Amino acid sequence: MLRKRLKLGVLINASGSHVAGWRHPDAHPDATSSLQHYLGVAKKAEEGRFDIVFFADSAALYDGTPAHQERNAAGLAGTEPKRHLEPFTLLAAIAAHTRHIGLVGSATTTYFEPFHVARKVASLDHISGGRAGWNLVTSANPAEATNFNREQHVPHAERYERAAEFVDVVKSLWDSVDDGAYVRDKESGRYADLSRVHPIGHVGKHFSVTGPLNVSRPPQGHPVIAQAGSSDVGRELAAVSADLVFTAQRSLSDGQAFYQDLKSRVREHGRDPEHVLVLPGLVPFVGRSEAEARETFEALQAKIQPEVGLALIAELLGEIDLTGLPLDAPLPEIIGSDGSKSRFDLLKRLAEKGGLTIRQLYEQTASASGHGFVIGSPAQVADYIETWFREGAADGFNILPPYLPGGFNDFVDLVVPELQKRGLVQEAYLGGTLRSQLGLPRPVGRFGVSA
Repeated sequence: MLRKRLKLGVLINASGSHVAGWRHPDAHPDATSSLQHYLGVAKKAEEGRFDIVFFADSAALYDGTPAHQERNAAGLAGTEPKRHLEPFTLLAAIAAHTRHIGLVGSATTTYFEPFHVARKVASLDHISGGRAGWNLVTSANPAEATNFNREQHVPHAERYERAAEFVDVVKSLWDSVDDGAYVRDKESGRYADLSRVHPIGHVGKHFSVTGPLNVSRPPQGHPVIAQAGSSDVGRELAAVSADLVFTAQRSLSDGQAFYQDLKSRVREHGRDPEHVLVLPGLVPFVGRSEAEARETFEALQAKIQPEVGLALIAELLGEIDLTGLPLDAPLPEIIGSDGSKSRFDLLKRLAEKGGLTIRQLYEQTASASGHGFVIGSPAQVADYIETWFREGAADGFNILPPYLPGGFNDFVDLVVPELQKRGLVQEAYLGGTLRSQLGLPRPVGRFGVSA
């Protein structure tokens, strides 16, 4: 096991995580369907000794219902839609051009099937030599429903109930072929020991899956599982099933509260809290000086189109209708939606606590979509990261560059050396699988003895 150190991931989000990031002079929005664009970021992450590259995903071009899209047509025309390559296809290509970095992609439990996900992620684990991870998501985007033969989005409670069964089936499928089951003995002509291949015979409320999986057991046993829900049911799902937890926390105190609550839940479920790593999202605006960093931030803020900002917070609040409301008035009283519960609560609390107008709320949200953000010199950004790590709010961070590739290059070139100088992050890879890199144990197969 590794000594405790800070873990780093990077979320590669098309042209960047700031809502106007694609408009930065150095951004490459025309390259976001190109392997070379993503490969460049992944190689830079490996240069910076990052632990993982991470791809979010959505199975719809836009957020919201068709009516919402029509109301916000001007805004949608002024921002990047959810137009990106399928994560696991892309990660398999990146695997061939990298050696050490973990490869984590999102796949929804709401509209996909367990067998598909189990096979896809197991295949990536083999292709990459044990570097694969699955970000388990329950779709918050209601526009996905009509792409999967449904007229209405699956309700929040049902999404999480389905997710809990889904992940159990996936783990069973990964375990359905024991380590060493394929003996491939040329002399005897015996290809497989069928006593070590197990149908799972799962029959549940949402899924009926016979198995076994038609891929050998993954090198990691179970590829790393990440989860990003921060609602109460999301935390419970993470406590039972996740190895990594991505979360959006804006203040140190909120981060500490989430961290302590999640670790407590993990312990209550009989798991080791050290084996569930919490990585809050962080959008860093880095410059060689604070003034330079602030100049970059303000330049991007100036490029936010009001209709885009309004559409952004409408989406994060659950596809509510903010059409016609005065931008310099307070956010009206809003009843919870069936979208992301944690993001709804975060934005509502931010607006109420700060007494923000709608314009101020979208200006604050546009930079990081509810995640933490920091503006400063390399030392100031490193101070922020070190404080959260030392003060029990994070095991590491999922870095969301405001624009790509320059916003990430600056972090790797300027901040990572400062973190390494402080002994917080690794200076060299130790080799092995993603699990061993993160200090996580290899799960024992549930049907037989595993190596």
